[in-house]
Amino acid sequence: MTATSSTPNRPTVLITGATSGIGRATALRLARTGFRVFATGRNAEALAALEREADGGPLTAFRLDVTDPESVAAAVRTVDAATGGYGLDALVNNAGYGTAGPAELCTDDDIRAQYEVNLFGALRVTRAFLPKMRERGAGRVVNVSSIGGRITFPLFGVYNSTKYALESLTDALRMELHPFGVRFVLVEPGVIATGFADRSMHEVAKYRSADSPYAPVTDRADELRAKTDRTAVGPEVIARTIERALRARRPRARYVAPFRYRVALALIAITPTWLYDWAMRRAVGLTRRNLGLAGGPRPALRPGPAAR
Repeated sequence: MTATSSTPNRPTVLITGATSGIGRATALRLARTGFRVFATGRNAEALAALEREADGGPLTAFRLDVTDPESVAAAVRTVDAATGGYGLDALVNNAGYGTAGPAELCTDDDIRAQYEVNLFGALRVTRAFLPKMRERGAGRVVNVSSIGGRITFPLFGVYNSTKYALESLTDALRMELHPFGVRFVLVEPGVIATGFADRSMHEVAKYRSADSPYAPVTDRADELRAKTDRTAVGPEVIARTIERALRARRPRARYVAPFRYRVALALIAITPTWLYDWAMRRAVGLTRRNLGLAGGPRPALRPGPAAR
């Protein structure tokens, strides 16, 4: 990527969700490796701590709520003021979160809130900063998705659906903006040590009740979280991947990290659906025995009159 005229030798990048995890690691890494960073999030104390850790480096932190159109408009004004009207060379849409629980029991409000951040928020911020990139004929947008945007896990159906939607939207934007010189890239992390699993599994507790048909599964949330934590890697791994996606002359459409998840996705792609479903059901305890259901599976439909 090239530098801007207003910030010599330092391309400008804005990162959403930069107060923790992947966003925070990315903001600090890019500030130390040649970028002028605008780090954003909703937690004022965490933003102040991030600026202190940058230790006078080219990092400006300010509040941005991706679900609030006025907050997004204010972020555009802040960046324009800091860059003399130039705007951004790159945008990293990282803000997101996941709730976990049986899809049947998730509330409408919880589902809407997750879509508002993970999908509509990313699109809202992108549309706000895209015009200047398009007019300039150069720019890059990195959308942080998940391997959960390629494969689905039981208890994460709502979260997975937001990432599937983000992937589809990014694919469309990649094609639509290519003639204008703006490149769209997906980064798809595997299990990362960011507290995401802790927060997600904490959400499962909302669905724990003795009379829930899923009680034997939701009661295993702590066990599932411990298994997940054992495979996690640090957010710095994804920060390096995002930097690579930003600097690549011809970026790939998708970057999966760490590498073992590229292998896993390739294997899952050739695995029969019935076998994948069976393995996932057993992994989380979605078996008739564990759920206390007697007998074998029932037919999907009651017998009807014979076809003529």
